[in-house]
Amino acid sequence: MTRLERSTRLDPAADRLQRGVHAVLRPRRVRDLLHGVWLGHPLHPALVQVPVGAWTCTAILDLLPGQRRAATTLLAVGTASALPAALSGANDWASLAREQRRVGLVHAMANSVGMAFFAGSLAARLTGRYNLGRTLSFLGLAAAGGGAYLGGHLAYKQAAAVNHGVPELRRMEDGWHPLADLDALPERTLLARRVDEVAVLVYRDGDDVTVMLDRCAHQTGPLSEGELAEVGGRACVVCPWHGSAFRLDNGQVVRGPAANDQQLLESRVAGGILQTRLP
Repeated sequence: MTRLERSTRLDPAADRLQRGVHAVLRPRRVRDLLHGVWLGHPLHPALVQVPVGAWTCTAILDLLPGQRRAATTLLAVGTASALPAALSGANDWASLAREQRRVGLVHAMANSVGMAFFAGSLAARLTGRYNLGRTLSFLGLAAAGGGAYLGGHLAYKQAAAVNHGVPELRRMEDGWHPLADLDALPERTLLARRVDEVAVLVYRDGDDVTVMLDRCAHQTGPLSEGELAEVGGRACVVCPWHGSAFRLDNGQVVRGPAANDQQLLESRVAGGILQTRLP
């Protein structure tokens, strides 16, 4: 797996495919839909449960007598549901870092081989060649299983599509921490401060003050170096690295590629001093 992450030979193909995905999924609304911005959670991991579950159940039913019709039905459901899962996965993949895209490319290739086997299995079953269909299903499950392992490596080893900001919370001590004199804070300005070596973003709008983690949930971009924008009538901060946008009043993600909300900290004013603590 380490050699795969470092394999520069995959980069030319990955770069071309990335440009192709961006060209096909150009409308931002489409990309945000597939990222899961509306869900507040990456969409791809949720969608893959249907095909993987259906294909696994197909294999189990293939080992039982008298279950041909049920197995074929589940196989059809799994194969059809794999298409939106693959589309959302391609959209997520195109926003990953280079070493993540290398593993993701092989992940997609393994799953594509699996889908081809499953489609062939479905065709064989529908034409009465059940034994061939069963064999192709087992081959498809093996390929999809390899793809699932690579997907797990992407998530758990390479931290693809996870909230990169939340681990910062583990570095903060409990209790209230002073940040700044409230009267000295300029309004409608993105400010960077630190709490126990944790970078936070401070934003004041009149009497309302927001304190959120400065590192973007998507790829740890410094939000305090981003831009202010109004999205849907709400003040938002736009990440300078990949363009994810978060509402400044509640941290809600309104534009991807981030699919997770940005973590807010609790805040209060005591003796004219703005203080913050863990939520």
